[in-house]
Amino acid sequence: MKILGIETSCDETAAAVVEDGTTMLSNIVASQVEIHSRYGGIVPEVASRQHMLSIIPIVEQAMADAEVASSNLSAIAVTNGPGLAGSLLVGVNLAKALALAWDRPFTGINHLEAHIYANWLGSELPTFPLLALIVSGGHTDLVLMKDHGELLRLGRTRDDAAGEAFDKVARVLGLGYPGGPAIELASKEGIPRYHLPRAWLKGSDDFSFSGLKTAVVRLADELGIPSAKHDSIVADVAASFQRAVVDVLVTKTIDAASRHGVVQVLLAGGVAANGLLRETMLLRSPIPVLIPDLNLCTDNAAMIASCGYFHLLAEKTAGWDLDVLPSLKIG
Repeated sequence: MKILGIETSCDETAAAVVEDGTTMLSNIVASQVEIHSRYGGIVPEVASRQHMLSIIPIVEQAMADAEVASSNLSAIAVTNGPGLAGSLLVGVNLAKALALAWDRPFTGINHLEAHIYANWLGSELPTFPLLALIVSGGHTDLVLMKDHGELLRLGRTRDDAAGEAFDKVARVLGLGYPGGPAIELASKEGIPRYHLPRAWLKGSDDFSFSGLKTAVVRLADELGIPSAKHDSIVADVAASFQRAVVDVLVTKTIDAASRHGVVQVLLAGGVAANGLLRETMLLRSPIPVLIPDLNLCTDNAAMIASCGYFHLLAEKTAGWDLDVLPSLKIG
């Protein structure tokens, strides 16, 4: 089964073709980072307009790279939430139009669930039961997965998501947007010398990063950042912040994995591209860890197509009334 995946949940316009849920035939992503960096963050209306300009050429390129025609496709999978309403509408409406024109079934995909399926596109396939840590700009979730379609959210962020905290701290330190890569780059030149708080929320699998963010704001003010910043001081603060976030993510994930008796831990989402998080999880976890390739951590359509394949095996198809769900949850 060859599935065309379409992803337009935020600021990446993406299309991909995946065979049998595990073999990536193509994966095309058009990023809007350069556009939104001018504003210091994502502007929803700008994002949706850019999707409208890019989506048709991106789908055509994905099919050309995969060397498939519409007659070779078994179905279409498209993100219908969570995300920005205007952006989601572009992808969902195109998927419906193609499904109608090509007489193919289509299915709506939860973007967060799809991030987990990026792990099905590597050389080693995941093993159930597993625990997935989904960390991105808008979400930080711990999800217990006993089988395809059997997901239970154990924990979530109570305030800022990890990626959101990276973006906000990067602005405070004058490092620009997007914050994740900027913080990681600065941290390579720094030492985590500053003690910053960790919100452990004992007795819960939830996360909280707002207190950590506030502590960085106060520390930056005390050190005169960014008006009187010194590169080495900024690097040290960035390294201290990054270490605190990773410490909480890894510790709480390993604790939950041990309590629920899973046989594997999966990383997923844009923040899973962070080098320190990847290294620390692999080093500290007594349970085998799977991590997607870097290009599959950030938003892409291959993960949508992979997830779509397993939805279709379970006969989960959508009707013409499929709507966008900007606040869609997982599990």
